[in-house]
Amino acid sequence: MASRALDVGTSLLATIARLGAGVVAQAPAKRPGRPLELYEFEACPFCRKVREALTELDLEAVIYPCPKGGKIWRPKVKQLGGKEQFPFLVDPNTGVQLYESAEIISYLFKNYGGRSPGPLLAIDPLANFTSAIASATRPARGGRARPSRRPEKQLELYSFEGSPFCRIVRETLCELELPYLLHNVGKESPSREAFVKISGRMMVPYLIDPNTGRQMFESADIKKYLLDTYGA
Repeated sequence: MASRALDVGTSLLATIARLGAGVVAQAPAKRPGRPLELYEFEACPFCRKVREALTELDLEAVIYPCPKGGKIWRPKVKQLGGKEQFPFLVDPNTGVQLYESAEIISYLFKNYGGRSPGPLLAIDPLANFTSAIASATRPARGGRARPSRRPEKQLELYSFEGSPFCRIVRETLCELELPYLLHNVGKESPSREAFVKISGRMMVPYLIDPNTGRQMFESADIKKYLLDTYGA
């Protein structure tokens, strides 16, 4: 119980450090026909900023976790872009491939948001500093790969970046190098209504595993399920 309280408490500190970034969503000016693809890892402060942008723009993305020591998706990034640097965005709708969080955020807001990002994403010294603090509150989470078994079918996660409970699940997915389709449902998200029709209530995180038929709420239950099912 104490370890669970510490887990949630430090995750909450990470959210507080970012001063509300990645919490509230607004419908994008246009939605991509195919989900974006993001190669990243949870503990990376620059990756965090891109995930926050995805939440605020209410955009879906396939997440390919690339923790340190990972051998599944890191080589793919080097093959595609020439170097193992994160985050790395692939937009299958336009053929654009980008490194650098600032460039990715600018691209997302220009092409899909129809507006400019707020200061917590746009002002690099402030954004980078607070995102680094957020990472420091979770120094042993979502940064390094652990042995795992790969599912045949892609998992799905309903989440939003600023949720401390969703973060715990994303960290586990990252450490296990499990790719998943991220459905962002931040506060005020227009996607929440469709989500409630699927899940029955507005509560995140919510995991769908088509490999086993499991659909789950509760971060602690999802974390245990992922480790039991896919941890080697």
